[in-house]
Amino acid sequence: MALSTHTTTTDFLLPSIHSAPPFFTQQLHPASLSIATEQWIQLILKYARHRRLFTIKVEDSEAPGNNWDEVLRNERINRKVLPSYLTYILAQMVSKKLAVYEPPKQDRSVLIYWRLPEEWAEVLHDWVSSTGNLNTIMTFYEITDPPIASPLSGLPIPLLRQAIAILSRSNRAQIIAIAEGEGVRFFPSTGKA
Repeated sequence: MALSTHTTTTDFLLPSIHSAPPFFTQQLHPASLSIATEQWIQLILKYARHRRLFTIKVEDSEAPGNNWDEVLRNERINRKVLPSYLTYILAQMVSKKLAVYEPPKQDRSVLIYWRLPEEWAEVLHDWVSSTGNLNTIMTFYEITDPPIASPLSGLPIPLLRQAIAILSRSNRAQIIAIAEGEGVRFFPSTGKA
């Protein structure tokens, strides 16, 4: 079978390497393993961005019918990523700071950084500025579940907290205790980087 690209049902273009049976196997040769793992990492990041997926779990390689089927399986060549290899790939993503274990203190589920926390901080601040909410207190819910879809819709709270912490260090945000739990006040940029 010739290697070929394939468009999934969600209109994601899988690279031709996805049609190569060895791609789904953890390679023994260190150089081959490194190259294949890097290709997997890039594929996972691109797919996550395409679908706005924030987490991937080792279990996603074990049971069909989840958000990751199109990537972790290739029914055309009867291949899937084994849980042990996906565990390795996720560990590499964490070591490269492209993901973080979520919840912490386990190694079977990660929060994917298809946009780094620093990038989310800028998206967050730009969105708050564009909606006229500077100097007002907003709840986390208002940010992640706004009435009109935004780039922050569905953002996981741990990632939102990281973005707010980054903005806090540059004096552009402050966590505030409110009746509903926690809120955040955003401040205009000072012009200093």
